[in-house]
Amino acid sequence: MSISNPVGAPYDERAADLVAKVDQDQWGSVGPSLYETARVLSAAPWLPGEPRRIAYLLEQQAPDGSWGDGPPHYRLLPTLSAVEAALAVLHRGAASAEVTGRLTAAVDRGLGALRSLPPAGPWPDTAAAEILVPGLVAEINEKLDSPAADGRDMPGSGGPRLPVPGGFHGSAPARVAGRYESAGSLPVKYHHTFEGIAGCIPPSLVPDAEGLLGSSPAATAARAARSPDTTAQAVADLSAVARRYDGLFPEAAPLRVVERLWVAAALARAHLPAAALATVREWAEDIYDPRGVRGAPGLMTDADDTAMAVLVASLVGLPHGPAPLDLFHNGSHYDCYIGEDTGSVTANAHALQALVSHLRRSPAAQHTHGPRAAKLSDWLADQQQPEGHWTDKWHASPYYATARSVTALAQYGGDHAARAVRKAAEWTTGTQRADGSWGVWGSTAEETAYAVKVLLSAGDPTPQHTRALDLAETYLHTVSHPDRRHPALWHDKTLYAPAAVIDAEVLAAQEMLRTRRAAACTEADTERTHA
Repeated sequence: MSISNPVGAPYDERAADLVAKVDQDQWGSVGPSLYETARVLSAAPWLPGEPRRIAYLLEQQAPDGSWGDGPPHYRLLPTLSAVEAALAVLHRGAASAEVTGRLTAAVDRGLGALRSLPPAGPWPDTAAAEILVPGLVAEINEKLDSPAADGRDMPGSGGPRLPVPGGFHGSAPARVAGRYESAGSLPVKYHHTFEGIAGCIPPSLVPDAEGLLGSSPAATAARAARSPDTTAQAVADLSAVARRYDGLFPEAAPLRVVERLWVAAALARAHLPAAALATVREWAEDIYDPRGVRGAPGLMTDADDTAMAVLVASLVGLPHGPAPLDLFHNGSHYDCYIGEDTGSVTANAHALQALVSHLRRSPAAQHTHGPRAAKLSDWLADQQQPEGHWTDKWHASPYYATARSVTALAQYGGDHAARAVRKAAEWTTGTQRADGSWGVWGSTAEETAYAVKVLLSAGDPTPQHTRALDLAETYLHTVSHPDRRHPALWHDKTLYAPAAVIDAEVLAAQEMLRTRRAAACTEADTERTHA
């Protein structure tokens, strides 16, 4: 989804249009996932629409034989998923001779791509990669070792087995499953990535939940494969998603909560147009939950979504305080969710923004939430990298984490925070590309919008900041068009791009740059008048 109004339309019109589109979309603006679609193709031969998924698999293979977005390390998991799914279809022996030939060639090229990947990390910190990668390697090797239903050998069966890439452990899925088998239950945090351990757990541990398991089509298909009595419901649930995505599947569905909160917060940085305010207030009222907020049905409640719900409620004047965040506080900062393995800078930046916004509206809360905000500000500043930026597990780009951290610290204030903000601004100006953009792998409008917000948060602009912002404004104007597509930079199991969220970030940055330019012109006119 992209903003349909002309790029030259006023900000208020474009922002209100975007909010209306998000409000009307009950699924979310993320596109289909190669990884997820391949997992459903492999596990759910009983689901209508298999030819469409096979065609998508074949269409999406890159010239080098791999699948997925981003640089080579990010292509490991989607390529494993695609190769295993193609082998699963070949094993069933039901495809036409033409499709069989094309799948065989795709597997051969995919195995070649996997063997040419770097033998070791660092690998991206995507969701549950530690169990998904070795699990898929094992499934591929198992299929390579056994003939198809019609007796034919699998492509690649005469070659060496795939090794588990360095940094992963082949025993990880069984080890995780064994841990919770002895406990007698599987934590909700494993529902979203259930396919990674589905083959290792006893039937008694198969989760029983309504709708998509952990909001994931792949997990839902894997559950049905392990528990056939859930197949009928899985057909209904997966078919509903497939209708929205032309027979394919995203990594999470629906994504209404995340999309609405992030869009509202992004637009509020510039300003929420009057035509959108009532809708955003309805979102905030509906999403806020004193027990904590979850990003999608079937997921755990988490500090990130809860903080954003508190923040957006505060921005639109609703009387909802930050008490739900107490569920995630660990003494110095916030855990994303109970049982988290690696922390999140951006979740804590959102929490700090929520606390600051609440304290500004309710100064009497200073004695309860003030000390926590102070401690959180120090913690966040201390996570800054020596070069001046921040990184985070939910996004591939340091510009996202840096913009979130700088926004929170600048709003909080204080000497420690101010030093961190200045250092981040220096890093940002020093990493601008010649065309006026920013980007970790190449120029993107999304990352340029984040960099703009870093520099605009830095206070009094230096000449370097001013020049960088001028160049950025020109770049964003040049690349803005209604049907633009954004590169996938966000982390789930693989990379994805929440289009409406990114559109909101870019639109807000453009409005902030326009406001800055208008203010500078007004100041210049005033100086000339008094000269």
